[in-house]
Formats: sequence, C-alpha cells, structure tokens
Amino acid sequence: MHGNKPSKKKVMFAPSRRLLQYLEQYGRMVVLPLQYEDMLRYMAATPLLDTKGKDTLWETVHYDHSERVDIHNALCEIYAILKTEGDMEVIEHLSIARIDYCTFGNTKPFRIRIINKLNDNYDHFYVKQVDSSRIYGLELEGILSPNRVSYLCYDKTLIEEHVAGVPGDDFMARFLEVPKFDQIRIAKEFIKFNERCFVRLLGDMRAYNYIVDITPDIEGSQYRFRAIDFDQQSYEGWKSFYLPQYFKENNPIIALGMKHLESDAVRQYQLEERSLIARRARSSKVRLNKLINCMTKDKMSNPEKVLKLSQELVEHHKNDVFLSCHSMGEIVLTNLKLVLKKEFIQSIIDV
Repeated sequence: MHGNKPSKKKVMFAPSRRLLQYLEQYGRMVVLPLQYEDMLRYMAATPLLDTKGKDTLWETVHYDHSERVDIHNALCEIYAILKTEGDMEVIEHLSIARIDYCTFGNTKPFRIRIINKLNDNYDHFYVKQVDSSRIYGLELEGILSPNRVSYLCYDKTLIEEHVAGVPGDDFMARFLEVPKFDQIRIAKEFIKFNERCFVRLLGDMRAYNYIVDITPDIEGSQYRFRAIDFDQQSYEGWKSFYLPQYFKENNPIIALGMKHLESDAVRQYQLEERSLIARRARSSKVRLNKLINCMTKDKMSNPEKVLKLSQELVEHHKNDVFLSCHSMGEIVLTNLKLVLKKEFIQSIIDV
C-alpha cells in the first residue's frame, strides 16, 4: 500500500550542544569504557542464520584474543551501568556469549548477548552510532507513549537496551489465527500504535521495526505494539510515512480491523489514545518543553523534506499553520498542538 520508500541512506546528525545538555540534565550522558569505533576492530565475521537456516542479515563478529578480553570486560561494565546504575559487583557473574553486527540498519548496530553465569540466563543490549534523530525518537517514546527504553549516550556512542517481544513480521505469520476476541484486540492496539506514531511523527514502522508484547490475560491475551527503531523520527517528507497503516507489510493486521471494526469504533480508539498521549504530555510538560525547545532549533532533515511534509500536513489538517514551520521540530510541535488540542483541554478539566 505504501508507495514511498525511505531515503536509501538516511543522513545522520550529531547531537547539538543543547541536546547534549538536555541529556546530561536527565542522566543519559555517562562516561563509558568503550566507544563504537572500538567494536569495529573485529578480525572476522560469519553470517548469522536463524533456526531455519535463513540469513538474518546479522553477522557474528570475532576478535583477536588481546582485543577480545578488553572488549568483553568493557561490555560487561557497560551492561552493569545500563542495568544496575554502575553496581560493578554483578560483573563477576557476567560473560559475553556473542557479538553480532548488522550493516543493514542506519546506525549499523552491534548486538551483545550477555549471560549470567549463575543461572545461564541471557540478555541483549546494543552498541550504536549516535544520531540525534534516534535520541529524539527515544525521548519522545518515553514521554508520549506507555513505553520506556533505557539508553546511555557518550560522545559518538549510543548504548540501548533490548526490547523483548515478537517481531512484527513473525507476529503476523504466527499469531493472527486466534479467536475473534483476540483479533479485535490486535486491531484495536494497532490503531493506537498507528496514532502514537503519527502524533509524534515517528516514521518507517514496517513490520520489522516494531515488536508485539503479548501478555496472557483472564480471557484471551493483551497485546501492545512497541517501536524498536527510532532512526526515522521526523526525517522523511511524506505524511503517509508516519502512518504504519500504509505499509503493505502491515496489511494482515489492517485486514483484521476492516473485518471486525466499524469506523465509529476506530475513531473512538484514536480519540482514546490521543487523550492518553495528552495526559502523558501534561504530566511531563517540563521535560517535554525542554526537549521540543531543542528539537525546534536542531537540524533533523533537509529543507526539501521539511517543506514537503509541511505541505502534506496542511492538506491533512486543512490548516495552513504548518507553512510557517522551518524545521522538523517545529512541525512536530505544531502537529502535537493541533492533534491534541481538544484532549489537552479535556485532561485539564478532568483533573
């Protein structure tokens, strides 16, 4: 359904001084014992295949012994900083099982599998290149959605926790053949996810860029769609790029909504989610204002994309206020104000 593709190579933008000050104020800036560039010193790589022998587009990388010891020790220390706020006593129980590298993503991430030697339980985290778009995406996720993603930033390196769940493409292949009750819940949650992405202009939510968190309930299951890729926060110029419903990869879920939901129900779920977003924005208004203040002044895309998105949102909202926007940050702020205007008033009255 989606005819517009993202730029072949998204331009990465280094965080501005004002954004770095914001990150330091809110505890995201931490001196780390390792940089992204250190991870690139591997001596060999082998393709990583899934359980069915299919290429995952990740490579398992291998380091010379002298490099491996230092890198593994540093990664264990970073995990302790990320998960226990620097309690280094846990390090003696940790070991690095595998390091994978993906050349497919914009930030070319390394995925670290770390094991607790006491019980063989494992976890993952990521080492990525810093990109201001991704940082803004992570921050807006934490403020405006029901989800949080722990991350740390240092110089040109971004450390990010793993978000557990079923990848969207796997979910559609394996979990849609459920009773009608659950199919309705899935369609409802996708509508809310679609709304969250559009309100804050998070793009490129094709099936492999989000996960579905499934929680067994008294009757059926509860579902939550969560973004895991924030590289396309307010970068492209197409309005439909920020609406997951327009990506053909999501058609199986769209079909569930068309089958089970009337238009009035869809509208109700959209309004419910806008109201929740507005309440979250109001409860974190100081932090959100500081973030948006940085965002409106920073360069997150090129002028052509800013102009195109402004024009498309003028048509969408039937409001020419977007024509005065000169940055992606200003567009996000204007979109928030327009979409949430009614809900902001309601949330103030309800309190």
